[in-house]
Amino acid sequence: MIQLIEPYGGLLKELYLTAGDAARYQDQAREYPSWDLNPRQLCDLELLLNGAFSPLEGFLNQADYERVTAEMRLGDGTLWPMPVTLDVSEEFAQRITTGDTIALRDPEGVLIAVLEVGDLWRPDRLHEAQQVFGSTDQRHPGVFQLLHRSGPVYVGGRVHGVASPVHYDFPQLRASPRQLRERFAQQGWPRVVAFQTDAPLLRAQQALSLHAMLQAEAALLLHPTVGATGTDGLDHYARVRCYEQLLPNYPGQTAALNLLNLAPRWAGPREALWRAIIQQNYGCSHFIVSRDQASPDRTQTGPAFYPHEAAQQLLAHYRRELSIQILFYPEMVYVQERGQYAFTNTVTAGETALTLSDSEFRRRLQDGLDIPAWCADPAVVEELRRVHPPRQRQGFTVFLTGLSGSGKSTIANALRVKLLELGGRAVTLLDGDIVRKHLSSELGFSREHRNLNILRIGFVASEITKNGGIAICAPIAPYAATRREVREMIAPLGGFVEVHVATPLEVCEARDRKGLYAKARAGLLKEFTGISDPYEAPKHPELRIDTRDCSPGQAAERILATLEELGYLGGRA
Repeated sequence: MIQLIEPYGGLLKELYLTAGDAARYQDQAREYPSWDLNPRQLCDLELLLNGAFSPLEGFLNQADYERVTAEMRLGDGTLWPMPVTLDVSEEFAQRITTGDTIALRDPEGVLIAVLEVGDLWRPDRLHEAQQVFGSTDQRHPGVFQLLHRSGPVYVGGRVHGVASPVHYDFPQLRASPRQLRERFAQQGWPRVVAFQTDAPLLRAQQALSLHAMLQAEAALLLHPTVGATGTDGLDHYARVRCYEQLLPNYPGQTAALNLLNLAPRWAGPREALWRAIIQQNYGCSHFIVSRDQASPDRTQTGPAFYPHEAAQQLLAHYRRELSIQILFYPEMVYVQERGQYAFTNTVTAGETALTLSDSEFRRRLQDGLDIPAWCADPAVVEELRRVHPPRQRQGFTVFLTGLSGSGKSTIANALRVKLLELGGRAVTLLDGDIVRKHLSSELGFSREHRNLNILRIGFVASEITKNGGIAICAPIAPYAATRREVREMIAPLGGFVEVHVATPLEVCEARDRKGLYAKARAGLLKEFTGISDPYEAPKHPELRIDTRDCSPGQAAERILATLEELGYLGGRA
């Protein structure tokens, strides 16, 4: 049942069923095909159901998807810049057809909604990447997600909400658009500036938000996204605690904190426009848009994917179609002589402008270096240091990859012994053969099963790293995309050091004690890495070792030296 609510931000469509209808669907849904939503899909469904994605009434059908992708408009011409689609596996798609009703469940099997299947299609995802992200470069996190982690079939159709997704964390900060609009009205806030970020709030952002409040004569909504890890690698729990520390710094009764369970795409200008529409649906009258709003972190992806101020320019172009006012500002810097922040275009000759880049802030945090009070509130720094200690106190993973026979396992064993000799942290070796025996004994050697085996290794290593230990992994791991998934699984939790054991194929084959290469050459082993299946060598590992010119002990010493250089180990006597 669609409930239409207005005004205070324009028309809002809530898609939850009445209690009676929800109970009826609970019974009927046992007979429906069920799709277990991944975290990204669960975020999208929640924002569909509570009206944050108004005017959408479900996951896009094919006609809407194609026009959104090409023109940033729905089929009826309404401005909407981002495809919101339900991607499923080929296997599941074979079980359903147009007109079916499917049950959408959370990872624990709880029924969240039902979907009336309107369309099933297989999109051209490379075309979608080019249109939505302006690139097919897989360094872009949105492109990589689309090409490697999304299902090959899209399902479009109306959704009907049965139950709200449950959040056990910060429940008091998770108001829906309707609830937030009601709160604004009750508090007498006719004008509300939305400030949204995916990182902790530093002094510059505080100064900017205060300036916007004064300019717009409005209250402030701090509305951080919590649907995925932030660009800084911090989990949302730490980021929200930082926000809570700073909320009292705003003038009394003029600022509120609410969490937005949005799964970012990092689509730059398009996403900035999308987020403006979402803030409009939450009842805000103004939205602050930064120069690089919703862009990937360039320190992790290399050169910027979008020009500076591209987001501001796109929103300026469409501002007349929005009912929310867009606020653009130049960069803010700390002016030493004034003891306060100011816009760069107001700094005069002779004044000293100070700024700390995001990458330098992270480096100081990782290395335990001083972070000046003009950059960040001491309470925020203390919280960040608590959850993100210096590298020397972090857990880390050493991930060795290379052909069979390259020497990975021997080096891994030597490294394990040397790390145990140093002491201080627990060390776990996740060798390929050992994992196959104890963790993945039911898996074969197809590409799908090999990827699953590597992801299992990555998950175990991430748990070890998160808890301050050392994981040493030594699988072949032939595919670059899977190695990247493992890196992204572990890096936010501690260190990740990729070591390419780059021993040439002919040397590996000559060392073949198990006779595997001979069997592969004879056609007895199918999809054997290096013979009948490719090995995609790492392009930018932290270390590359060729065992033709070093012993296992020497290789282990080179890894230890790299760990010291990166700051994960203290200097050895």
